[in-house]
Parts: sequence; structure tokens; C-alpha cells
Amino acid sequence: MTMSNARAGWTRRNFLKTSGTALAATALPAPMVWAQNIKDVVLRTTSTGTAAANAVAAKAKEDIGVTIQFTALDTDSVNNRVVTQPDSYEIADIEYFSCRKVFPTGVLQPMDTKRIKYYDEIVPLFKTGKLTPDSQIAQGTAPHTVGFVEGPDSTTFADSETEWMTLIPTTYNADTLGIRTDMIDREITSWADIMDPEFKGRAALVNIPSIGIMDAAMILEAQGVLTYGDKGNMTRDEIDQTVEFLIKAKRDGQFRALWKSFDESVNLMTSGEVVIQSMWSPAVAAVRSQGIPCVYQPLKEGYRAWGGGMGLARGLDGLQKDAAYEYINWYLSGWAGAYLNREGYYSGVLSTAKQYMTENEWGFWMEGKPATAPIVSPEGVKMEDVGAVRDGGSFEERMGNVACWNSTMDEDRYMVMKWNEFVAA
Repeated sequence: MTMSNARAGWTRRNFLKTSGTALAATALPAPMVWAQNIKDVVLRTTSTGTAAANAVAAKAKEDIGVTIQFTALDTDSVNNRVVTQPDSYEIADIEYFSCRKVFPTGVLQPMDTKRIKYYDEIVPLFKTGKLTPDSQIAQGTAPHTVGFVEGPDSTTFADSETEWMTLIPTTYNADTLGIRTDMIDREITSWADIMDPEFKGRAALVNIPSIGIMDAAMILEAQGVLTYGDKGNMTRDEIDQTVEFLIKAKRDGQFRALWKSFDESVNLMTSGEVVIQSMWSPAVAAVRSQGIPCVYQPLKEGYRAWGGGMGLARGLDGLQKDAAYEYINWYLSGWAGAYLNREGYYSGVLSTAKQYMTENEWGFWMEGKPATAPIVSPEGVKMEDVGAVRDGGSFEERMGNVACWNSTMDEDRYMVMKWNEFVAA
């Protein structure tokens, strides 16, 4: 044995042997201390109502010990709070189209994808913009276009996938029109149908500018009134023509209401004041859970999609940052995803969510199959009878037929100003 080998052998074996006690006293207790301390961590989360599920917070507390405190606001209020009150939260659960407004301000920190346990299983829509390799990338602010930055301190979006993510996807969906089937005696096939004089005074739109303008664009294109270069990034002239059309329709009495919240949309439909409107899938489910016929209608022009994700506050560090990553990994591990899927949304990682759903639930919500047993909400309320099929069919049929994503346009400020003119008209 050479001297160098002898020294190497001593270093490797004897050091481990003689240092074992010291290692046990220093390195090994660390995870135990961390596990104890994480139970004292509170993560304040600012989000829309979509993401603020008390059941998710309760289950996270049970499983990993972290306390999640939700503050649920409407989309615009979430964006405002995240940017102007960066010390009021640890996690910002915002929509991807809002990322264009929020992330460049520097209030959020890029997330290290190496710390995301299920990163490789995240739905590819959020990495490449394509559900399958052959898919077309939809118009608007597709999540992958604002999903990555170049480094840990960057606020500039990357052109392709990197190791640094802006948001970790939580919920997303493909939106269309909700209709009261018991109060409409003909087939609804197009976004243009909402403007039919038959529904004068019984139609409604969502009053969130960045979302409502997209529904309006789907309507105008379907009617043949206007063809946009990119519905998700309109020119000023396109915005002017769109808002002019909406103001005329409003003054003619076409719209019964402009709603801002989930509950408002549900109440408009359950009361029968509105029979056709912009709607979110779980809102339709909430109407149906009250025994009222309501359908989330597939339309020939396709869906308007949206997505949301969790971002970390720029100042988050230490144990709180570790706890936030632990919470995100837990969120993607299946229980929360299954809960969201049962609400009618889609989860960022489908493979883990599937493990927490019955074959009947997965078949109904994800594969477009007829229910083999009653479909119930996460709270146990019956939503669908045996034989029911989800509106719009399977995950691939819905998310594979997206015409545009909710967007922040280059002319966003101008668009919001013009939208407010419509609201005030």
C-alpha cells in the first residue's frame, strides 16, 4: 500500500469511525429540529377564491404541520395586494395572465425547479404551451410564456424552459358559457348565441377586464363582426371596436348583469334572472348541486382558458422558505389535486391526483366517461347521477380545444380604461 493510499484509507474509514458520534450529535438531529419547527410556521397566502379552500389548508396542517392562512380576493385586488403590500403574504397564488403585471415588479422570487419534487410530472401546457407535441399553442398569455426566468434574481421572462419558475401551477380550466337548459328551448353551439335577441335582459358577462374582454372577443369573432390578429393582445383599434360593440349591446338591454365573483354568477343563474352567461365550471356545478338544470356548454369556436399558480414572496427565506417548498410539494403530491379535480378544476400534476380518486371519479372528471356511481363534491354533496357525462368531455377534449388564454395585453392600461367606460355606460 502506498502512503497516499494508506492516508486515503485512514481518512475514509477512520474519520467516519471516529467522527460518528460528532456527526450523530450535529447532523442527524437537524431534520428532527426542522420537522418540529415547521409546525410553528404560518404561511399567509393571498389568492382568488378559486385557490382558497379551507379543506386544503386543514389537510396541509394535518399532513405536514404548516399553517396556511388564506386571504381570498377578486383577481384585480389580488394583483394590487401582491404588488403594493409585499410584506402581507408569503405565498401569492395568482393567475398566469397577471404574472405579466406582477413578476416584473420584483415582489416575487423565482423558484428552483430542483426543489420541486414532481416537476417532471407537471402538465406540459405549463412548460411548452402544448398539451401534446402536435398541439397548437393558443392565443393570449399562455402560461409557459410567463412561466420561466433565466436565473434566481431575474424578473425577465425566458423564451423557453429553464430551472427557474415564476409560478408553480395549482388550478386551471377551459371556460365557456353556462346556460339554464330548462329555460332555453334551442341548442346553443356558439359564443355568438349570447347576443341572440331571445336572451335580451337575461344574459351576463364577467366584469374582470382582462377576462371579460376575452369573452367579448370570442363573441365578436363568432359573430363575424371582427377578426383579431391576437385576441389576447389587441391593438387599440381592436379594443375600441370591441368596447363600442359592448356598449351598444348594454344600452340595448342585452345584459342583465356584469358579475365579479363566483357567488354572483351562481346567484344569477339559480334565481333565473340570467339564462346564459360567462361562467366558471365549478359555478355551474354549484348551480346543479341545488337541483337546477345548468350546463357548461361546449362551443364550436373553442374555450377560453385560464390558469393559476403559487409564487413566493421575494423576502421569503430560511425556515419559512423551506416550509413553502414543503407545502408546494405536498400540494402537488395528490390529495389537493384530487380535491380540485372534484370541484371541476384541473390540477397541475394529474398523475398524483389520480391516486386519490376512485376509478369512477377519474373516469367522469378526466376521461369523459359516464358516471358508474353518483358523483359527489369534495364536501359529499351529490352533483351528478349515474350515467352523467361531464360537459365538454375529457381533459384532452377540453384543454386540447383552447382558442385563447386569459391575457395581459401590451395595451392593458388602455384596455382597462375602455372596459370601465363600458361598465359605466
